[in-house]
Amino acid sequence: MAVPARTCGASRPGPARTAFPWHDRGPRPGPGAGRRVARPPRPLSLLLPPLLLLPLLAAPGASAYSFPQQHTMQHWARRLEQEIDGVMRIFGGVQQLREIYKDNRNLFEVQENEPQKLVEKVAGDIESLLDRKVQALKRLADAAENFQKAHRWQDNIKEEDIIYYDAKADAELDDPESEDVEKGSKASTLRLDFIEDSNFKNKVNYSYTAVQIPTDIYKGSTVILNELNWTEALENVFIENRRQDPTLLWQVFGSATGVTRYYPATPWRAPKKIDLYDVRRRPWYIQGASSPKDMVIIVDVSGSVSGLTLKLMKTSVCEMLDTLSDDDYVNVASFNEKAQPVSCFTHLVQANVRNKKVFKEAVQGMVAKGTTGYKAGFEYAFDQLQNSNITRANCNKMIMMFTDGGEDRVQDVFEKYNWPNRTVRVFTFSVGQHNYDVTPLQWMACANKGYYFEIPSIGAIRINTQEYLDVLGRPMVLAGKEAKQVQWTNVYEDALGLGLVVTGTLPVFNLTQDGPGEKKNQLILGVMGIDVALNDIKRLTPNYTLGANGYVFAIDLNGYVLLHPNLKPQTTNFREPVTLDFLDAELEDENKEEIRRSMIDGNKGHKQIRTLVKSLDERYIDEVMRNYTWVPIRSTNYSLGLVLPPYSTFYLQANLSDQILQVKLPISKLKDFEFLLPSSFESEGHVFIAPREYCKDLNASDNNTEFLKNFIELMEKVTPDSKQCNNFLLHNLILDTGITQQLVERVWRDQDLNTYSLLAVFAATDGGITRVFPNKAAEDWTENPEPFNASFYRRSLDNHGYVFKPPHQDALLRPLELENDTVGILVSTAVELSLGGRTLRPAVVGVKLDLEAWAEKFKVLASNRTHQDQPQKQCGPSSHCEMDCDVNNEDLLCVLIDDGGFLVLSNQNHQWDQVGRFFSEVDANLMLALYNNSFYTRKESYDYQAACAPQPPGNLGAAPRGIFVPTIADFLNLAWWTSAAAWSLFQQLLYGLIYHSWFQAEPAEAEGNPEVRESSCVMKQTQYYFGSVNASYNAIIDCGNCSRLFHAQRLTNTNLLFVVAEKPLCSQCEAGRLLQKETHCILPAPPPAPPPAPRPLLAAASLTPHPCPADGPEQCELVQRPRYRRGPHICFDYNATEDTSDCGRGASFPPSLGVLVSLQLLLLLGLPPRPQPQVHAHASRRL
Repeated sequence: MAVPARTCGASRPGPARTAFPWHDRGPRPGPGAGRRVARPPRPLSLLLPPLLLLPLLAAPGASAYSFPQQHTMQHWARRLEQEIDGVMRIFGGVQQLREIYKDNRNLFEVQENEPQKLVEKVAGDIESLLDRKVQALKRLADAAENFQKAHRWQDNIKEEDIIYYDAKADAELDDPESEDVEKGSKASTLRLDFIEDSNFKNKVNYSYTAVQIPTDIYKGSTVILNELNWTEALENVFIENRRQDPTLLWQVFGSATGVTRYYPATPWRAPKKIDLYDVRRRPWYIQGASSPKDMVIIVDVSGSVSGLTLKLMKTSVCEMLDTLSDDDYVNVASFNEKAQPVSCFTHLVQANVRNKKVFKEAVQGMVAKGTTGYKAGFEYAFDQLQNSNITRANCNKMIMMFTDGGEDRVQDVFEKYNWPNRTVRVFTFSVGQHNYDVTPLQWMACANKGYYFEIPSIGAIRINTQEYLDVLGRPMVLAGKEAKQVQWTNVYEDALGLGLVVTGTLPVFNLTQDGPGEKKNQLILGVMGIDVALNDIKRLTPNYTLGANGYVFAIDLNGYVLLHPNLKPQTTNFREPVTLDFLDAELEDENKEEIRRSMIDGNKGHKQIRTLVKSLDERYIDEVMRNYTWVPIRSTNYSLGLVLPPYSTFYLQANLSDQILQVKLPISKLKDFEFLLPSSFESEGHVFIAPREYCKDLNASDNNTEFLKNFIELMEKVTPDSKQCNNFLLHNLILDTGITQQLVERVWRDQDLNTYSLLAVFAATDGGITRVFPNKAAEDWTENPEPFNASFYRRSLDNHGYVFKPPHQDALLRPLELENDTVGILVSTAVELSLGGRTLRPAVVGVKLDLEAWAEKFKVLASNRTHQDQPQKQCGPSSHCEMDCDVNNEDLLCVLIDDGGFLVLSNQNHQWDQVGRFFSEVDANLMLALYNNSFYTRKESYDYQAACAPQPPGNLGAAPRGIFVPTIADFLNLAWWTSAAAWSLFQQLLYGLIYHSWFQAEPAEAEGNPEVRESSCVMKQTQYYFGSVNASYNAIIDCGNCSRLFHAQRLTNTNLLFVVAEKPLCSQCEAGRLLQKETHCILPAPPPAPPPAPRPLLAAASLTPHPCPADGPEQCELVQRPRYRRGPHICFDYNATEDTSDCGRGASFPPSLGVLVSLQLLLLLGLPPRPQPQVHAHASRRL
């Protein structure tokens, strides 16, 4: 009998609703109300007396059908549990697989992972690896200093006198518009042959070095030619280093003049846009060239600073920020009559990527007005540097002032804050072309151990915002050997395609003297660097003995990870290091904060903790036990950690009998190998093998069928004890091949899968075997062939019981298409062995349920019938029946939801194609109620390695967009024409044509991979997991004048929640939708280019989904509670013998009107003279 229709605004028939004691006690919070966290909900049976429960669920005068009673739903839940357990016992074969392992006990040994010994050994191996690079660095730095000291400066040196390989020559020759090609100035450039080298992922020449010179530096200048002359001798040292250590990768000398000489030679990877690479702006050079810095940048925004000058200042500040690393601290303020920070940061903050991004965005909003007040700016800066209540570098302290000029010297401020010790250096920058007297700016810099620079145009910005590093390097040079200490960098992307690397750096000093008996030279010549690929360090860590959920990680003094399985940047920016904090690589908690602090402090330690981990597919959260063990890596700033689940304390190692190993036959002749052959798949099931490096000569392939073919072909040639193969991996693979085949023989082959509506049965092992039975089921198998990278495998190890995994569905994609019963639901469980008191989990077994058939079975199990063919019970007007999930599916919603909140099964046929979706997308009202009643707990985190579609550039008024064009008022203003601003206009036009991208919002794109179409961003992720409620629970959802009953209960020994609810009838119940994982932007789809590329089918065909970049946690709040870190243990910011007399010189150049007119005519005629790129070098650089 149909249930009477329910309408909004009216109570349901009968007194059932009044049975709830709280029903008529005024309004209750709706679905959108805040989550109740004061206490966990109690079962309804504890709240109501038994006598009141009866009229609630079945009352006289009510409909013939009533909402099922609690004991009825608990009975359904037990039937579901028994059915799942029965199927898994029969087909999963857990017990049988245990017996198989015991029967083959003679074929393997149980080995133990001893965390302390393991982590100490790996730390020692990494230390040895890095120490070999350190020795090579020291040889290079010593040789460079001696070569430069012996070099005799040549004033009349010419380009044709120097022969070298110009790394950019090939790219420039391919460019018909290149000036060098037009002038035919390639006579001095070598043409080399290259061979492919897999270690460098590049073509290289081991007989020569290569030279890269920044685009904005003139190769023919005397300074550059002399630099090329003396650095040529480094070639032999590079070659000798490689002879002593063939594992060396890039050896690089970055000169303070901008020249890069690296070995082995390889062509430069020139981007499609202008190449803006300058070694002096690379993370490794910045770290090696000076000690940490506390910097305050103050910008004059008085009314005289407008138009082009203000744009130059904004760009200059952004370029200045790019010279800072994570060891530095910075703040930026603007000033006129008074000073104020440009951003929300009120004190010095770490110069990390995210903080610098905040500054760069804030700087674009600066507006010029008011009068110049140097005193306000400097007082603000000194107050910032004197604030000792914050975390900071506590080494070099400096103030960088950008202004267009002024008369005040603010001597009283310097006397108050900085004299006589002059602990703060002052650098002044005169920006733009003007007629102001620059003497006060020079005096400020010279009186405070700084330097004065001029930035008349765009072309001078990059060079003059990095030259201050020469000044900071003086105490290092004067400290001599004490300062010659190798530093290791953060992780960053190699510019030559090596991937993620760290670099050991060592400064190179100028050992010459200005004359007999004169003071020692105090200039830094450059930085020597040697790269170490992260993959080379990873090879020193245990790969497969730690199990699927064990791993090794390493962090530096900032808490950034050097090694971690979650270090997977989707995009990389050549200008910035890859900085992922340990607490962002994992889900943060107090225990991990303590571990991180201890590691940064260089301590040893061990701690077992209960923590949350995110699944590999980032859909689930599991609460697990983990053992953390850590030790410092001596002679470095790194610390190494090992994470092991308790069940990974032991592992299996195959022990093939001596008789087999003594038979020098190919591995293909070994017992059990035949079950890897495709010819056996029809009877024994399809085998996927993990794509591991079993042997050096094994060709890798993303196609598992092809990889298996390559593997079999190699095994025809290789003997079991071959030196070119990893015997541990190889023997374990063959062992597991035989063990899983016996599972087929004992269990699977004789069972009829169709009887229980199963699409497949499977087993996966630590040894790298995934066997799927029957063979045809492999066609629809989409799981990763590497068990350690399969989400079902890792989650099964971490969870007791049966883990359900519905097919993944994106919220924006069309629902599943149920064709030929091929859509399946994985159910898996770990096989736990106990051998001699040692427990381990070497395998996972499971079944694949037929979705449609099990949905029908689910309805029967959650009903009053015992089987599908049993007739349905009929209810008449005089009899009472409880609703069930089969007969009353039009009025009763019954679902199984997994621990992540994803729909697994439903009694609603129209919801079958939504299986795998987050349940809030199916029934937002019910999911919110489950969350509010503590069945689910929400976990929010941020993904700092996400990639987002590029945002269209906004047309911000404050952001320069290319060449400055004067307004009509400018043309009519005689003062404008008669000032030096007109000269600046010409330079702006000229440099704008060459360096147009410098005024764009994202200059780094010119340096990066031209094919990259996405940029890095921060994504907010939300996952759900089971809360504290384990009991059966009834509740009511209030929807204004309507309400809705539901019952929820966890299924024992599974990750499922069984929910029975009245179907919603009222629109008021549809408010408040929970979101899971990453939110998505819906952006208009661009018109398809012919021919149209295939794209996913969307719910709305005209819309394209894009990850929407979240703002991330509010940076302004985060800097108020900075994470613990330690800076480098060395600091060189003072030397009593430092000569500060070289502090910059300026000259005003107001061109005449005739000169201006002539230049404009040249520009109009299209005959601009070739600009002499500015190479700023101190006079003493020649020595």
